[in-house]
Amino acid sequence: MAISRAQLVKELEPGLNALFGLEYQGYENEHAEIYDIESSDRAFEEEVMLSGFGEAPVKTEGAGVSYDQAQEVYTARYTHETIALAFSLTEEAVEDNLYDRLAARYTRALARSMATTKQIKAAAVLNGAFDTSIGGDGKPLCALDHPTLGGPDLKNELTTPADLSETSLEQALIDIAAFTDERGLKIAVQGVKLIIPKELQFTADRIMKSTLRVGTADNDINALRNMGMIPQGYTVNHYLTDTEAFFIKTDAPNGMKMFQRVAIKTGFEGDFDTGNVRYKARERYSFGFSDARGIFGSPGAA
Repeated sequence: MAISRAQLVKELEPGLNALFGLEYQGYENEHAEIYDIESSDRAFEEEVMLSGFGEAPVKTEGAGVSYDQAQEVYTARYTHETIALAFSLTEEAVEDNLYDRLAARYTRALARSMATTKQIKAAAVLNGAFDTSIGGDGKPLCALDHPTLGGPDLKNELTTPADLSETSLEQALIDIAAFTDERGLKIAVQGVKLIIPKELQFTADRIMKSTLRVGTADNDINALRNMGMIPQGYTVNHYLTDTEAFFIKTDAPNGMKMFQRVAIKTGFEGDFDTGNVRYKARERYSFGFSDARGIFGSPGAA
């Protein structure tokens, strides 16, 4: 349905001083703080988790060497979605506009809608981290029992859910340092960035930037700051829906990923029969995760 003069009647009246409602700034590119971005030239991308070998046993004198097995463990699939939006203006609406080019204003609104949709989809993976964002191992992104091939279950959430505090943050970092690979060998992974909703930004700032411990009368140092933990600090994501949940991005490779299949494209064309002008924006991408070791989370105490 094309936008007609009936929907733009005030823009046609002499004496109009200002049009407003399309000038708001948006929270753009917050997804880049969470995901490693890669390009794709296929309909979908698959990433396969491989197992290495277990601990090497002692070889007794004269005995044969032991052989171990390596294999594929699971596959993570990223299926790209096509995101598109369009609008149309009647020929008469374009002809009779007295003040500004309608196309210029509404293409900016179109771009903002596309950008906001991307942020919502990016945050959806974390918003569903404890129940609906299912990985290649059949478990939610954050779980206490990610199965491994030969080692203990992987735990990438707090055993006892807790709100963001100095204590819960320290425990999360201890749990991250305990990560093992698929065969139970310890791996060197650390938390690099805290991801929080807007409701926790003041708490996070006090915890991470105070010289001394927060909320105590003791003269203890702030160990998190003193040890240089979480070196990339914290980032606020305005599209997280749980006001108590928080996440720590780790430096584990192949964790949180976005695949860009087709970058945003815009175009317009006129319709011969009606004279209407149509404008469209379109892009293709996918968000997800391969290795759950790339994130650690807590849903909060409630």
